[in-house]
Amino acid sequence: MSEQTAPPAAARRVALVTGLTGQDGGYLAELLAAEGTLVHGVRRGSGPLPPHLEALGDRLVVHTIDLLDPGAADALVRDVRPDEVYNLAAESSVARSWEEPVETALLNAVLPAALLHAAEQTTSSSGGQVRVLQASSAEVYAGSGVTPQDESTPVVPTNPYGAAKAYAHHLVQAHRAGGAFAVNAVLYPHESPRRPARFVTRKITSTVAAIARGRADELVLGNTAARRDWGWAPDTVRAMVAALRHTEPLDLVVATGTSHSVEEFVAAAFARAGVAEWLHLVRTDPAFVRPNDAADLVGDPTLAREALGWAPTVPFADVVGAMVDADLALLDA
Repeated sequence: MSEQTAPPAAARRVALVTGLTGQDGGYLAELLAAEGTLVHGVRRGSGPLPPHLEALGDRLVVHTIDLLDPGAADALVRDVRPDEVYNLAAESSVARSWEEPVETALLNAVLPAALLHAAEQTTSSSGGQVRVLQASSAEVYAGSGVTPQDESTPVVPTNPYGAAKAYAHHLVQAHRAGGAFAVNAVLYPHESPRRPARFVTRKITSTVAAIARGRADELVLGNTAARRDWGWAPDTVRAMVAALRHTEPLDLVVATGTSHSVEEFVAAAFARAGVAEWLHLVRTDPAFVRPNDAADLVGDPTLAREALGWAPTVPFADVVGAMVDADLALLDA
């Protein structure tokens, strides 16, 4: 891995990935580097990279910039001249978006605007059009009242996170109408052992692991009836790459097509941890209930299957199981 200065590369595809150190950024960088693409990864902070990114060596060039400054993002695109831009950087917590609405707007709406504009003004290193993938979100459909949701579902967000994502979603469509190769990958929840602890799924698996090892007494949650379409993060990033390399730019729902409740997620986690009697270990707290929380977000992935030949590969129980196994291993280390 090098910082700022790229290694020499001839006729090599160049990709720019924002949100490098997030769950999806890491999996995407690994996937792209494995195929021979030179990855320019963007992060906001400094310090050591996680081991899976350090392992990429000179296939990864790291840029540390202030993503709240749209001018910095614009300048980076013009400097790197990538063939592909994957914009994964975002304030990704719906709960935090209520607490930090301005920062959420800057990251989730203004940053995509800067990247799209820069891509239109830049010729890629290979002399072609810079393609841009925006990581859109199922939350843009949260208030639609439609189940399941597909690419034709009305965009009706219900929280600051979804509203900012909706702006970027529409902006991608506007740029595409003007001739840009711009894609919305409408991502439904997708998990892995790399999911940060602030997300409810990782809170569940880490707490369940701690209970199983006698290091915690209870799991405290909000709305356990909420239903989500949970997939596997490596499957999701595979869909992103396929979408951006499709023959035409499309908006595509990336989902499994099946939803499960938070309570079902909890049950699967306890089952994997070997805890048979668990109902008395779970407590609900209204403080953790999100305002205007959508009851059921489940995507229809028909277009992704037909256009890309994409399909999820890891069942729900195995997604939960992989996370629990990883959290147990951390406790046992």
